[in-house]
Amino acid sequence: MFRILRKSVSIGVVTEDFPAAPSATPSPARGCPEIKWPVWRDARPAAAACPTGAIKCSDENSQRTVVIDLAACTACGLCADADPSIRMTNQVARPAASRAELRCSASFRLNPDGSHAGILKTPSAAGLSSAVSAESVGRQLQNEIRKVLGRSLHIREVDAGSCNGCEIEIINLNNPVYDAERFGVHFVASPRHADMLLVTGPVTRNMELALKKTYDAMPEPGLVVAVGACGCSGGIFGVNYATRGAVDAILPVDVYVPGCPPTPLALLQGILLAIGRLKPRN
Repeated sequence: MFRILRKSVSIGVVTEDFPAAPSATPSPARGCPEIKWPVWRDARPAAAACPTGAIKCSDENSQRTVVIDLAACTACGLCADADPSIRMTNQVARPAASRAELRCSASFRLNPDGSHAGILKTPSAAGLSSAVSAESVGRQLQNEIRKVLGRSLHIREVDAGSCNGCEIEIINLNNPVYDAERFGVHFVASPRHADMLLVTGPVTRNMELALKKTYDAMPEPGLVVAVGACGCSGGIFGVNYATRGAVDAILPVDVYVPGCPPTPLALLQGILLAIGRLKPRN
């Protein structure tokens, strides 16, 4: 026993400090695509290359409308490979209360060959995350939980068909760096104890009934957060013989957290946004 104690003292503290400042995103990390709208000559190659339909274009009356859906973007980079006017950044999309907040659109005049003759409408950036620290988001979340619930927040995570990429990031919420439990965020085993569901993956047809029963077992307020590109839009799977697609095809969704996978900080922001939609207790 004394040998173990001596070893523990000699090793010292092995946990990490909670980040008090915004953490730098590694430059190789991929986030949202950035498009040079005024010089974009043809959206069709990028739209054809996108495996999830995150880039869509429609033509009418010699005009083209291009819609970018960040909820469906998996940051694969195929659009950038197909079009020199697009580059991948390490900025990630901000969690949103609706799919519409994660979409942006632009309009172009068309040449006879279908290329862009000029831009008619330049879109505003669709909800990119600002540089905030996990500490500051965590403190906001802690205050909001106390104000709204008067106790800790209980979350049940449901894998409805994920590749487990999102699960890895959710697990990271409880590691020594993020340590979400210090802010009153607890993961529970039963939906009967849960205030919120974090649902990942496209909803497989085999999990559809289980997901509905899990939701029905939750007491009020019964919040639902769709996690990741698959949870928000169906991702690369979409709707097919095995999957129903996005979580909102099965359950009412309060917040969408895009990304493939989203970062732990984005998950904290999504949980904060969901809690903020509740009325404070009397």
